[in-house]
Amino acid sequence: MSETQPDTALSTSVPSQAGGVVAPGAAQLPGQAMKRRGPVAVWLGLTLITLGIYQLVWYYKIHNELQEFDRRQTLKPAGSMLVLLFLGWTVIAPLISFKNTGKAIANAQRAAGLPVTCSPATSMWLMFVFGLNVWYMQRQLNLVVDAYPDVAPGAPVALAA
Repeated sequence: MSETQPDTALSTSVPSQAGGVVAPGAAQLPGQAMKRRGPVAVWLGLTLITLGIYQLVWYYKIHNELQEFDRRQTLKPAGSMLVLLFLGWTVIAPLISFKNTGKAIANAQRAAGLPVTCSPATSMWLMFVFGLNVWYMQRQLNLVVDAYPDVAPGAPVALAA
């Protein structure tokens, strides 16, 4: 008899992780929370200590986390990292990759219900200013992470849009 009863738990409004309330019956898009990292540590500290290797690892990880956060984005974490590794000397390929990463971060901000503050052009051109694009992109990613307070990395989160 309980099998014929409707599940009323789904019909009540559910507070979303981003602080708002999801309307009853609204489809919630699932995602996974990202990890918060220190922008200065990513940009300068760990990159210097590891002679640049950490930046490649970081680039792979943020693409993987962006893909897990919003599965509507089709990102290729290994491909993005390999562009920096093998085509970094061309300058053009990394610029395009950084611009695309800026777009992915802007889309993640939109999906988290935040105002979009990440500029793909800034993500691209700050590469020429002491590599500050890494610092900038991590700061913008941390805004998405901060939209879901007290949520562990990898935990499920509801996307706003």
